[in-house]
Amino acid sequence: MAAITALEIQQKNKERVNVYLDHEYAFSLDVMMAAALHKGQELTEAEIAVLKDQDAVSRAVDRAVRFLSYRPRSVAEIRRNLADKQIPDVVIDAAVERLKGLGYVDDGAFARYWVENRNTFKPLSPRALRYELREKGVANADINAALSDLDAQDAAYRAAQAQVRRYRSTSRMAFRNKLGPFLQRRGFGYDVIRDVVEQLIAEIELEDPDYFIADEE
Repeated sequence: MAAITALEIQQKNKERVNVYLDHEYAFSLDVMMAAALHKGQELTEAEIAVLKDQDAVSRAVDRAVRFLSYRPRSVAEIRRNLADKQIPDVVIDAAVERLKGLGYVDDGAFARYWVENRNTFKPLSPRALRYELREKGVANADINAALSDLDAQDAAYRAAQAQVRRYRSTSRMAFRNKLGPFLQRRGFGYDVIRDVVEQLIAEIELEDPDYFIADEE
């Protein structure tokens, strides 16, 4: 048994409390966990181990929450981030379960967020999105659900529309030769690319007859 002889809030981090056992620094805890302790309380070795384990999980959760503050993450991304900080697997497992319970992580919701975000700001093909989500460790079932309503033709059209201004005063052939590879890099297939490019050419010719220069013979 060891007796708590002091509980001191850290000067540099007011959210942490240093715990002294038998007049010697033993470990630190977050302020909420430390609130359950009091000076003179005796702790067994098992109780000390439990407190340290719980605090390790709490700190891992805090790290993950900071990581999540930039954007939503998949479970695999969180695991990799914590592993990079040399956090043991058993602590990572417990932290991830706590995050799930708190509603901070959900791969299904993450996959939907990723598809919606890409579709708004950088439209990609379903194939390209599937590859990105797999790289982030998302399961196929969650990927399939997130992609179920994605219209590849519409995504390709909107991606291509963003490039139209750049290709003004080119020939139709040059327009095809520039826009086709661009859409191909976004992961779209030949049939979708062909239909979208021809649709845009028809719309441009109707709305802006001076957009294209004559094709070279």
